[in-house]
Amino acid sequence: MSRTVAKGLDSPIPAAVPRRRVAAWAFWDWGSASFNAVVTTFVFTVYLTSNDGFGGEDFVSAQLGWALGIAGILVALTAPITGQRSDGAGRRRFWLAVNSAVVVVCIALMYFVEPRAELLWLGLGLLALGTVFYEFAAVNYNAMLVQVSTPRTIGRVSGFGWAMGYFGGIVLLLVLYYGFIHPDVGLFGVTSENGQSVRISMILAAAWFAIFALPVLFSVPEVGRTLLPGHARVGMLASYRTLFRDIAALWRTSRNTVYFLIASAIFRDGLTGVFTFGGVLAAGTFGFSAGEVIIFAVAANVVAGLSTVLVGALDDRVGPKAVIVAALIGLIVSGTLVFLLSPGGQTVFWIFGLMLCLFVGPAQSASRSFLARVIPPGKEGEVFGLYATTGRAATFIAPTLWSLAITIFGAQVFGILGIILVLLVGLLLLIPVRSAARATAGQG
Repeated sequence: MSRTVAKGLDSPIPAAVPRRRVAAWAFWDWGSASFNAVVTTFVFTVYLTSNDGFGGEDFVSAQLGWALGIAGILVALTAPITGQRSDGAGRRRFWLAVNSAVVVVCIALMYFVEPRAELLWLGLGLLALGTVFYEFAAVNYNAMLVQVSTPRTIGRVSGFGWAMGYFGGIVLLLVLYYGFIHPDVGLFGVTSENGQSVRISMILAAAWFAIFALPVLFSVPEVGRTLLPGHARVGMLASYRTLFRDIAALWRTSRNTVYFLIASAIFRDGLTGVFTFGGVLAAGTFGFSAGEVIIFAVAANVVAGLSTVLVGALDDRVGPKAVIVAALIGLIVSGTLVFLLSPGGQTVFWIFGLMLCLFVGPAQSASRSFLARVIPPGKEGEVFGLYATTGRAATFIAPTLWSLAITIFGAQVFGILGIILVLLVGLLLLIPVRSAARATAGQG
């Protein structure tokens, strides 16, 4: 494996990036669908909340929110430091490998979560731990975006990565559905007794992530050390002092980046909530069976994947901010209709749930490309570490409001209002942020 200094987007004459390197990078997104689509959204969390053996739908839904909230706080406190230290040491790829491996182990251990009340906390603990290390891995993975794109292609490459994640989810969900979950007797004689079909699915999901995480580790070069003057390698406590100093410097020299980080700290949590609790909501409020949830998941990933690919090209033409604003408005309208029309049953969720999916992918992809355009060179890991404190990383705002709404009103459907509120606040904070194209010209 080679080690090079990544030129990034600030290179005067950006070299074309080999397509095989872009594909290798995007395969990590394809593999990570095992955690995003199978574990946190459509299979494992649904297994926990819909199985009475764990304690009941509303109770487990609330506990799920609290567990993810705690995981989010841990990531918020540590992700910027992990990004900063991987930048400085030039070990971005190494830590991507380590953190991905921890996630794979967490997924595999979910096999032991049988539908018994005393094992609920094992399931929630593995889910929370996996979330923490997944977001650590995502810090390094997102920072690699500037190594596999140029200023003219960054939106398309980012969108391609997100789309690979959605399509990877489609393939894996179909394999699990037809191989284990839908048949009365699946492959290898697996049945649904004692949650076996879901538990075996976790073993396959772990293997899926492990296999498809490998290409990026062999194809994308390791970055060189990017220690700047005054940034000697130090311990964890000193790293926090360095972080605060760098945030102050970022505020002085790239204030628009800070404004965007604050806005994304809110709306990305809302984007996380849409997918994290979508499957739970389908099963609990709208009465979908485990198989029907997976069929909806496949449709949702098709819609999200196609929209992300199409909007990725639009990102490079009209700019990422316009894409994000339009997507957030679409999400707020769709989510409100899901709540207001929920007595209409499954048809309502099929229509407006898929509308939500239409906007989630473009918002996520455009957010990543917006930030990559304005990060000071050599600070990709650290700034993406700050970026990871929210959205799918620091999942504490949306899960907390989801859980509070359920606790206060006593019904799962009210959790939607918590997610909508997060998206609305994020939109209002984003509107004053200058577009990426203008921000790079001069920031004050």
